[in-house]
Amino acid sequence: MSSNPLAIFRRRARKPAFGRILLYVLMVALAVPFLLPLLWMVSSSLKPISEIFSYPPSLLPSDWRWDNYARITDYQPFGRQYFNSLYIAALVCVGSVVVSAMAGYAFARVRLIGGGTMFVLLLTALLMPSEVIIVPLFRLFSEIGWTDTHWPLIIPAVFGSNSVFGTFVMRQFFLGLPAELEESGRLDGLGRFGLFFRIALPLAGPSLSAVALLSFLHSWNSFLEPLVFLRTPEMFTLPVALTQIVDSYGAPVWNVQLAASTLTVIPVLAVFLVAQRWFIKSIVNSGLKG
Repeated sequence: MSSNPLAIFRRRARKPAFGRILLYVLMVALAVPFLLPLLWMVSSSLKPISEIFSYPPSLLPSDWRWDNYARITDYQPFGRQYFNSLYIAALVCVGSVVVSAMAGYAFARVRLIGGGTMFVLLLTALLMPSEVIIVPLFRLFSEIGWTDTHWPLIIPAVFGSNSVFGTFVMRQFFLGLPAELEESGRLDGLGRFGLFFRIALPLAGPSLSAVALLSFLHSWNSFLEPLVFLRTPEMFTLPVALTQIVDSYGAPVWNVQLAASTLTVIPVLAVFLVAQRWFIKSIVNSGLKG
């Protein structure tokens, strides 16, 4: 056996590299079952309808139909609906982050009589499915003239279960912050709002990104509320619009519908790829602290 120090160093350096390669290969193999539906959707969006249901199935189309994407606007005002989903999700995301951050900090740092009981009652909102309150909400928004507008998709989302879970995440983060940070801020003359905005909030980046990501995804994928409150195609969001891509007999136009679905997942993938590291870090921290 060689006693050359350089050879020993090379052998030791090679082992971690081989382990990393093996780990990457394993991760790619495990990712295939999750990526296959996405690949099938993209591939089928470029096929004629007859080829989508052919047997045996083929992943790549034999007749590439790029015009499937151009045909989306023949069935729905897709550009307007895309904008609707984007701006509603953005407003819900910002509103939920603001509400969750302030409520989470209050539950973590402000000592109130019955604060623990109030927090438990708040968490019970997570046990209530949206289907339970959809009829009272519809009657309420009908009375104030908000049907076929986007307000019923924004206001309940900002102050509903989105912000309840966000409040839990932010509370867990703020409980884990050292109290000495705020004590030093008090010595500098900061009040409660100053401590929140200048000390606690700048340190809450990972938790804020997790709340923002979850709120965006919840609003982007919401189907029941737009289906109940919206009437005109120009006001539809994407989940409802996808169900309306049908022919004159009411049958789905599968290749065009899949093309629209492919365009729909692009913002979701972009947001998740940007925020995934902070999201995972925040969820881990929220489970370990408090």
